[in-house]
Amino acid sequence: MSISSRTLAGDQPRERLLRLGPGALSDAELVALVAGIESQGRDDVAVARELILDCSGLRGLAAAFPEELTRSACIGLTGAARLIAAFELAGRATDAPTNRVMDSAAAIAALVSPVLARERREKVLVLVADAANRVLQVVPVATGGLDSSPLPVREVLHAVLRYDGRAFALAHNHPSGDPSPSVQDREATAAVGRAADAVGLRFLDHVVVAGTTWRSVR
Repeated sequence: MSISSRTLAGDQPRERLLRLGPGALSDAELVALVAGIESQGRDDVAVARELILDCSGLRGLAAAFPEELTRSACIGLTGAARLIAAFELAGRATDAPTNRVMDSAAAIAALVSPVLARERREKVLVLVADAANRVLQVVPVATGGLDSSPLPVREVLHAVLRYDGRAFALAHNHPSGDPSPSVQDREATAAVGRAADAVGLRFLDHVVVAGTTWRSVR
């Protein structure tokens, strides 16, 4: 029986959520609602439960790639996008480091580690800051494969200027588990530093995160 065909209106997850709050719903019911699952002839919540199991739980679901989510016949690109967006919003609400001060490489690593720890592919973040090095915005500018990601200098500078930044830092993850900066990391960091100097921005540092460890590239 699907969500839309439940006999009692009060038993529908949407109505229970509105009446009692999200805590009244199971994980599978929340996933079914967020993804907009509407299976043909099957229980929508059962389909969502299978999806959670296929991903080895909610943590795995939160880190799943679109192609992994759409393996289910009942999850299309729209449903996958909804789930990814929901987990991203939840992560931002929990981890948002705005107004915190970047006064050292360790402080930068502490700000980005909770965000990058969820990533299974390399992701490059720009931490845009004001003149006092307080974080204004954290902006992803590139996502790569399992072991590499480009560092687009133009996108980095555009992100800083777009949010009226005066200073910025970079961070990216190494899914391999080794935070040691590569030769490419050092070359790209030097290129960003030169570009920042040319437009009058302060480039604070570039940190590589791998699990609970990190290294400064500069």
